[in-house]
Amino acid sequence: MVGEAKSSNEFAPALIGGEWLFVPARGGPVINPASSQLIGHHAMVGDGEIHAAVDHAVRGFRYWRGVAASERSQVLLKAASLLLERQNEIARTLSREQGKPLAEAMGEVARSADVTQWYGQEARRIYGRLLPVADQAVRLAVEKEPIGPVAAFTPWNFPLSQSAKKVAAALAAGCSVILKGSEEAPFCCVQFVQAFIDAGVPAGVIQLLFGEPARISQILVPHPAVRKVSFTGSVPVGRMLAAVAGQHLKYATMELGGHAPALIFADAPLEEAVRSLVSGKYRNAGQVCVSPTRLLVESQVFPDFLRRFSELAAAVRVGDAFDPVSDMGPLVHERRLHVMQELVSDAVQKGAKLVTGGKRIDRAGFFFEPTVLANVPLDARIMNEEPFGPIAIVNPFANEEEAVAEANRLPYGLASYVYTVSAARTRRLCSALEAGMVSVNGQPIGLPEAPFGGVKDSGFGREGGIEGLDEYLVTKFVAERAW
Repeated sequence: MVGEAKSSNEFAPALIGGEWLFVPARGGPVINPASSQLIGHHAMVGDGEIHAAVDHAVRGFRYWRGVAASERSQVLLKAASLLLERQNEIARTLSREQGKPLAEAMGEVARSADVTQWYGQEARRIYGRLLPVADQAVRLAVEKEPIGPVAAFTPWNFPLSQSAKKVAAALAAGCSVILKGSEEAPFCCVQFVQAFIDAGVPAGVIQLLFGEPARISQILVPHPAVRKVSFTGSVPVGRMLAAVAGQHLKYATMELGGHAPALIFADAPLEEAVRSLVSGKYRNAGQVCVSPTRLLVESQVFPDFLRRFSELAAAVRVGDAFDPVSDMGPLVHERRLHVMQELVSDAVQKGAKLVTGGKRIDRAGFFFEPTVLANVPLDARIMNEEPFGPIAIVNPFANEEEAVAEANRLPYGLASYVYTVSAARTRRLCSALEAGMVSVNGQPIGLPEAPFGGVKDSGFGREGGIEGLDEYLVTKFVAERAW
């Protein structure tokens, strides 16, 4: 097993046909974002190796689709168990290369195991149905079959849990998977895949690739043997991949960006709402697609909310992932620091008030202050572009109609949040908000048994729940007459 990186000489290999590919001469750097120091290198696969991965996935699919559902279930349940057994080791690797506090990394490993376990259980419940007939010599059946080899592209912000949603669902359905792991967090991806191998996933059923993302996608997405594409990432990249998949009539799941509004009404308990939103906003340094970003507050409680939220945001402790007092870690890239600064400067220049934060922290690594902007005008970039960082916008609204109009103004539609004690208002808003998911009063939305995904520019298709399993199945109608 490839373990936790311990020196700059370590190498995260690709996995092709059951063999780990160690080619240090063709490696990309892996940087610790908390120190900006080199951790090691990841594999850089070439065209031949990408094509070889597809060939192995085709052979792996032919075998795996014929494995009994009960056996696939046991393999996935074993993988979930191994992820939990190795939780501390994997979490430490994740924190070192991605930067999130160790407690958050531990939680991500646990969620990955939970997702894998859930799909391991659900693998036994892939049902078709028989249709009623008048002629007893006729059998009409609807069957569910695995779609085929899958190309799965996972992001750096949640490299484990996003991999689990794709890999576990695909394997449960009987598909083989080519996982394009995160080059920013490759070592934890290696450990994740190793758990599945050790659980009994046969050679060729799962491949792991690292390299130039554009080149890997250029080969995998249009490849005739790849029958399904699952991508989590930015809207611009998702548009390109969806276009290519559409040209080749490929099934696709696109879980893309967001710019989540949170509607806070005067009747909501402010202290509870503030704590919930600060926790959600600055989790993973705001590098979360469902992060609440536009906090829309009813005008009569706006000053009180802004004061409380800003005080709690300023108290968020920023530091190294392995410091037990750290609430928030660094951004993943130095270039993200420049983006944050540009967004803050643009907003202030256009009339927004910088309440707290707003600049890079003067220390090694890619740390940015938890930031709050208030009364941000609509023409500011941050009101229209997903910041994907630790910046919260707090703006007032006069009435429910105005709040809904602003919430739905952008082309994004991933998650929306509502804080109110009114059951009638909750029902109205859950219907009116244009989002794939709505959380009321801080209830979680990323559950293994629940569908996760968006509408509009935030993508299509779902991960999680039985809907997530259906994404890897095709429906076949069989009409049979007995002679």
